Amino acid sequence: MEIKRIHSGGEFETKIGYCRAVVAGGFVHIAGTVGQGEDVISQCAHALEVIGKALEEAGATFKDVVRVTYMLPDRSEFEPCWPILSKAFGANPPAATMVECGLIDPKYRIEIEVTALVPG
Repeated sequence: MEIKRIHSGGEFETKIGYCRAVVAGGFVHIAGTVGQGEDVISQCAHALEVIGKALEEAGATFKDVVRVTYMLPDRSEFEPCWPILSKAFGANPPAATMVECGLIDPKYRIEIEVTALVPG
């Protein structure tokens, strides 16, 4: 089985030793992704942008996402993200889980991890 690793150049990829995404067995597994911005909404939008680029490089789109996990240090900040998430996934919503937990740096308000089926 061929394995393709996708790097985005994010600061933690080198520090921790991981890549943005791995394509294997017909799936693309995208690592937990945080976004830049001053608040949860801007960070959510930026994280989705980074995820979208990884999906594209893997040959997939948001409509191919089958699983998503949202991690937030404060679950009350999740609801403001719903319109952005609904727009990203549209008529093709994945199975989803939201977890309240600490993130790698307190400045981050949301981390998003997805798994998609690569069309083929």
